[in-house]
Amino acid sequence: MKFVILGFDGPDGAEKRKVHRPAHLARMEALDAQGRVVLAGPLTDKTGSLIVIEADSLEEAEAFAKEDPYTLQGVFARVEVHPFMQVFPKETGPQ
Repeated sequence: MKFVILGFDGPDGAEKRKVHRPAHLARMEALDAQGRVVLAGPLTDKTGSLIVIEADSLEEAEAFAKEDPYTLQGVFARVEVHPFMQVFPKETGPQ
């Protein structure tokens, strides 16, 4: 199942983001190595980040978001996790 994680930066998120980015990226890279990151990156209006991951349950996705260094270190003032159904681009199955 896919889940969207929206992390909304706090007032000092930009400064904290610089400090905690290596830990955040290391965690994301570990999940990406498992083939579970659909897409991820910062919002260019500097309001936060968008992360789309594969997880077995909403609880697993929520735990991932809650344990992210950006959440733990206060980069994100608020985090939302939503189930997501991908329509485009169309996924290709086994050939």
